[in-house]
Amino acid sequence: MAGLSLDHPWAFAFGLLGNLISFMVCLAPVPTFYRIWRRKTTDGFQSVPYVVALFSAMLWIYYAFVKGSEYLLITINTVACIIETIYIVIYLAYAPRTAKVYTAKLILLLNVGVFSLIVLSTLLLAEGRGRQKLLGWICVGFAVSVFAAPLSIIRIVIRTKSVEFMPFSLSFFLTLSAIVWFSYGFLIKDIYVAIPNILGFTFGLVQMILYIIYKDVKGLKEEADVAVAGKLGEVTVVDVRCQVAGEETEAKKVKEERNGVEMNMV
Repeated sequence: MAGLSLDHPWAFAFGLLGNLISFMVCLAPVPTFYRIWRRKTTDGFQSVPYVVALFSAMLWIYYAFVKGSEYLLITINTVACIIETIYIVIYLAYAPRTAKVYTAKLILLLNVGVFSLIVLSTLLLAEGRGRQKLLGWICVGFAVSVFAAPLSIIRIVIRTKSVEFMPFSLSFFLTLSAIVWFSYGFLIKDIYVAIPNILGFTFGLVQMILYIIYKDVKGLKEEADVAVAGKLGEVTVVDVRCQVAGEETEAKKVKEERNGVEMNMV
C-alpha cells in the first residue's frame, strides 16, 4: 500500500508532487494543438511522440495494476492516456491522408500489437512476483530508450553552439520530474520506477549545463537547421520529433514539438 499509505508520508508527498509536475508537462503541447485546430492543418507535425507517449502511459498503468496499490502511478498515467488520446484525435482530424494512414498503422502496431504481446507474454510466462519483475524490466527498457533521446539534441547543441532547440524551462521541469519520481521509487523501494529516472536526471542536468554554457552564444542558426533536419531521419523517440529518413522538417517545428517528451515520464 506504499502508493497511498500514510505510513510512507514522504513517498506520498513525492508521488503527489510527481503527479502535479507530470500533469503540467503533459499540457506542454497544448499550444501546438491549438494552432493545429485553428489552422485546420497539422502543418508538418508528426504523431509519433503522442502515440509513443500513449503507449508509455498504458504500459505504466498495466505495471501499476500488476504490482497493486500503486494509485499514484495509475492516476497520472490515466490522465496522460486521456490527454494523449485527445491530441491524437485532433491530429487525425486535420492530418493529410498519408499521415492519417501512417498514424493508424503505428497505433495498431504499437498500442494494440506490442502492448497486447506484452500483456500476453507477462500473463503466460510468469506469475506473482516474477510477473512484476518481468514487466518492470520491460518498463525500464522502454523508459531508458526514451530518456536516451536527448543525446541527439545534445550533439546538435554542442556542434552548433546554439540552444535554440533546447528550451531551458522544459529541460528544468523534466529534470525536476525525474528527481521527484526517482525519490518516489526510492522511498517505496521500487527499482523499476527509480532506475529510469536516474538517466532522466543525468541527461536533464547535462542539458541545463549546456544551456548555461551556450545561452549567450549566437550559434550558427543555418548550420543548426541543417543539423536538426539531418538528425531527424535517425531518431525515432520523443525528445526529437523524427520523420522517416530523408524527409525534411523545419527546425522551428522541432523546437515546438520537443514538448512531447513529458508523457514518457513515469
